[in-house]
Amino acid sequence: MNDSVQLTLVDEVIERALAEDLGGGDPTSEATTPADAVASAWMLAKAPLAVCGLSVAQRVFVRLSKDIRFVAAVAEGTCVPKGTRLARIEGNARAILAAERTALNLVQRMTGTATLTRAFVDAVDGKCRIVDTRKTTPGLRALQRYAVRCGGGRNHRDDLGGGVLIKENHIRAAGGVAAAVTAARAQAPHALRIECEVTDLDELEQALTAKADIVMLDNMDDAMVERAVAQIAGRAIIEVSGNMTVARAPILAALGVDVISVGALTHSAPAADISLLFDTEASG
Repeated sequence: MNDSVQLTLVDEVIERALAEDLGGGDPTSEATTPADAVASAWMLAKAPLAVCGLSVAQRVFVRLSKDIRFVAAVAEGTCVPKGTRLARIEGNARAILAAERTALNLVQRMTGTATLTRAFVDAVDGKCRIVDTRKTTPGLRALQRYAVRCGGGRNHRDDLGGGVLIKENHIRAAGGVAAAVTAARAQAPHALRIECEVTDLDELEQALTAKADIVMLDNMDDAMVERAVAQIAGRAIIEVSGNMTVARAPILAALGVDVISVGALTHSAPAADISLLFDTEASG
């Protein structure tokens, strides 16, 4: 993550997380660890995973001590087996202990998202795109969307301004699918594609007739998706959403859809199992 705007957001997240964890100091480390003690530690994968967030972890450690040396042992996005050493951390022992939980919390969640994304991407085997949604943890969107990219997925809209996506309540407010698409076509900036969510084949035809650029087939079963793909016949980009699983993704990809959006990538991915252990022989 080297974009200056994104790094500003990352540093804000780190500041809040460290303040949350260190508001009362760290009396345990102060009592058990000499102030000048130096330690070496390894960050370890305790399960197979797709690595993500090591660059963020580095910023956590360096925030507490600029003298800490953090060396990633694997590249972001790499799939590794259980037991892999992910990074080496060396420096002031108290600072490493104070930063440990915050660094692991961020890496575990980012790696969890990357790992789940990689499972979906591998399942469709290049036949369509796997994308995220805006169902992100408030304040952590930049990290979660980066994690999706590390897992081989793509990002949907960064925010509401990133595209025109007509959903159920827009349709209700506009008075129907055709009215909503027509209004969007007349009012939206010319550079933005018009996407419309549809829940049945009648709404689909209305969206196509109104010339939506993208149709989102929402919560349709596999049989209806197959019928919808035939009905679309190349007239729009096809996105499917709702009730997505790794097992179902290749079935939908084989039906000819272009995009599968998966909210679970950012709202339900389990945190990866990663630990940090001091190297007792190297620590002093």
